[in-house]
Amino acid sequence: MTAQEIAERIGGKVEVPVEGASAEGLYVGDLLSDVMGHAGEGCALVTIQNHLNTIAVCTLVGCAVIVLCHSRPVPPDMAEAAAREGVAIVSTSRSQYSVAQALSFLPPAEH
Repeated sequence: MTAQEIAERIGGKVEVPVEGASAEGLYVGDLLSDVMGHAGEGCALVTIQNHLNTIAVCTLVGCAVIVLCHSRPVPPDMAEAAAREGVAIVSTSRSQYSVAQALSFLPPAEH
């Protein structure tokens, strides 16, 4: 599922488009050390963490899409890092739970 398809499904907006960025699974988490230990390659990360460390963690574990919830803004340094590292960012006013429900057809991305 592409970042654009995710945005359409949850009523969100692609803030940082990345060609080819897609998700085959879903991981929901705000504790980045937990994401590092459990999120899998090719997943979308659903979170409220809107800073550079989120991009670093996604790059490390292979998450190609971040869904920022609760209308969290995308800071310019985060947007720049995401574009540079090939991580698409989608924003939404919805909660993490609501996004997880809307994308529940994606398998959980954990190992």
